[in-house]
Amino acid sequence: MVGRQQRAMKVVNIHEREFQSTPDRVGALIDSLASPQDALWPKLSWPRMEFDRALNSGARGGHGPIRYFVEAYVPKHSVNFRFTGPRGFDGFHAYQCIKVRTYTTILRHTLEMTTHGRAVLSWPLIFQPLHDALIEDSFTTAEASLGLPQRVQPWSYWVRVLRWAVSGGKASSQRIA
Repeated sequence: MVGRQQRAMKVVNIHEREFQSTPDRVGALIDSLASPQDALWPKLSWPRMEFDRALNSGARGGHGPIRYFVEAYVPKHSVNFRFTGPRGFDGFHAYQCIKVRTYTTILRHTLEMTTHGRAVLSWPLIFQPLHDALIEDSFTTAEASLGLPQRVQPWSYWVRVLRWAVSGGKASSQRIA
């Protein structure tokens, strides 16, 4: 069709939390992702992060319907995942450990992408609320793993409705490590 334009939307979504812990301890949480000893991913309430091999550049996998591969990995510092699905997600998400002081570290999660097609609607209506809740739960899981007080961000009503709908009424309630 002549003159038909595909709609696109630029997305930049950043979450971060400060931890009273060393960068080595917080960075070790990133290193544990998708392992049997995963101390960062909120696997009690969300689909597990899984890969075809240990966390390293080139590993392929994802969580639930979100698919990606490890684009870059720096042990105890950062991991970048490049999206391969769902269709219309063109970009990456990443965890990064940032030293503030000897015993103060920021854990940041960044998602940058351009959405196309149906994802222009599915991202803000479905995926973004679920993503935001999952990442906040991962920070709370990190606090629990580090033995720190947990700052739980309760799920919104919309997140609870979405989880119920996508699970056919079988979604678990919010549980942290």
